Amino acid sequence: MDDSFELYDLKVTVVGNPTDFVCSHQLGDYFLVEGENLVFPQTHSFSMYSLSALLPLLPAKQRVLNANDWMLSDTLIACPDPNCKALFEIKRIDKRKQYHNKTTVVPLTETKRKED
Repeated sequence: MDDSFELYDLKVTVVGNPTDFVCSHQLGDYFLVEGENLVFPQTHSFSMYSLSALLPLLPAKQRVLNANDWMLSDTLIACPDPNCKALFEIKRIDKRKQYHNKTTVVPLTETKRKED
């Protein structure tokens, strides 16, 4: 049985006017979301407060969405500090094939039965 599904890989980049930043953000800093992993390819830091604001959105942004869903069109997320004008742009960069049996120990048949 094919238990594959696809998720988008994401790139989250700091955008905006750096003269308006009051946090430690650096224009162009980014991290990647590859499957279930956050990848920080740069040596810069990334604010845990900003990361905490972004984390709940990332799994939804990874999934295939209805064309009318706002999660598809809205790609800019504001810094959680109300005095900072930094934005975080979330872009889909690639699709990655995932497998149910590599992400959970719960058999697929049990999951399908619960939905019925």
